[in-house]
Amino acid sequence: MTPKSLLRLPAATSQLDDLVLGKFRTVLWDKVRTWPEKITRLLLCSGKIYYDIVQSPRRAQTPHVAIGRVELLYPFPGSEIGEYARRYPNLKEIVWVQEEPRNMGARKFVLPKIRDVLPQSVALLDVSRPERSSPAEGYPAAHKAEQERIVSAAYGG
Repeated sequence: MTPKSLLRLPAATSQLDDLVLGKFRTVLWDKVRTWPEKITRLLLCSGKIYYDIVQSPRRAQTPHVAIGRVELLYPFPGSEIGEYARRYPNLKEIVWVQEEPRNMGARKFVLPKIRDVLPQSVALLDVSRPERSSPAEGYPAAHKAEQERIVSAAYGG
């Protein structure tokens, strides 16, 4: 399921060649904007929160952050994530980012899977909404403020 906000979002579209000539990729990696040695933080997410992360003004201020969008949760692409993480010799932390509350979403499933493929020197963190009984904020302004807090925390601020 995906929110309706992505239906007309230009960034959430694919080129016809991608659909005809391409293939399904389990993780979509962003184009690294700096040398691999400068990457110290890797953000992993799934779904709509990806667009909030990449469209944030914080992105321009954080060239040391790389992003991966996990497109397939099961079977989990752990070996691909581990291989990608090893490309960054100075990687200090991987952060799972989700907009759902801590007690919902993919967090409980993916964190152990990611931990299994990480080098011991890399910390595993997560950013999400606090635990709740309902996934919805119930008020648009509160939702927007919480999304901004999640994105800011994902970038390390």
